[in-house]
Amino acid sequence: MTMQHTALAPAERAVRVLGGDLTERSLRLHLEGLSGVDAVGLEQRAAGLGTRSIKTSSKAWALDTIIKLTDLTTLEGADTPGKVRSLVAKGLNPDPSDPSTPRVAAVCVYGDMVPAAIDALGAAHGDPDAGLVSVAAVATAFPSGRASLPVKLADTRDAVANGADDIDMVIDRGAFLAGDYGTVFEQIVAVKEACRRDDGGFAHLKVILETGELTTYDNVRRASWLAILAGADFIKTSTGKVTPAATLPVTLLMLEVVRDWYRLTGERIGVKPAGGIRSSKDAIKYVVTVAETAGEQWLQPHLFRFGASSLLNDVLLQRQKISTGHYSGPDYVTID
Repeated sequence: MTMQHTALAPAERAVRVLGGDLTERSLRLHLEGLSGVDAVGLEQRAAGLGTRSIKTSSKAWALDTIIKLTDLTTLEGADTPGKVRSLVAKGLNPDPSDPSTPRVAAVCVYGDMVPAAIDALGAAHGDPDAGLVSVAAVATAFPSGRASLPVKLADTRDAVANGADDIDMVIDRGAFLAGDYGTVFEQIVAVKEACRRDDGGFAHLKVILETGELTTYDNVRRASWLAILAGADFIKTSTGKVTPAATLPVTLLMLEVVRDWYRLTGERIGVKPAGGIRSSKDAIKYVVTVAETAGEQWLQPHLFRFGASSLLNDVLLQRQKISTGHYSGPDYVTID
């Protein structure tokens, strides 16, 4: 494939790293110059981190941390304002019997459901780092991403205008797999600009790579770097609609990318594994992996999130087990 010299849309991060020659050619040379991923070594590291045991006191902390880092999600065609209100109520007060239970970081919904979520959150809508619950909206023709750029931008602007704090966009996997990195880059740059609010600030942009469709670890590494260069605030594994979704080795690889980006630039980028994480036992493996790879400072809502719907229920049951010494009955948690 001939490398093009076509200039790319300006992106501050890419200019800093690639220099003034921000072209399709310079982007391709950078991405294809990344070192290859040692798949065996990566999977062995992930397996080793997944076997770490933690003390009961640390487990209690980990369970609360998981709740604080959760984007409680409903992304179904049959979603209604009533279902969103129920989701928000659960996010605000996960365990009515235990007022010490923390709130989730955010609720994640389709863009047209944002007003219902904000209305249900009321005064609790805002910055999750301040104990307030944010609203994340999926956009850009989620989950397929198969739409024209104007449609993707309109989808994003609509969600931002409705009050979304976070935008979870999907990349054009077809373009990426065809080696058309420039198109993917420019779409992310354009969506980032569409995240601009009326007050001049920006909704946080999470870029979904849909790693289950990228087929190789090398592609995941390249897509992670590409998304960050284009302006992503978070890199996210999956839509939750494709199998496999989040896996520990892929999340470990993405954490290594944001760690390396921080060492290169001093800037911290977030990571969000989403889809398929259903048990507290598995979620704790991710917490350990974050702490051991990027560092404990990443265990904050603006740097790490779990995208999940059923995970919270298992975490609540495990909290109850630690507190009372026995598991609660099946009616202890709500059915999502």
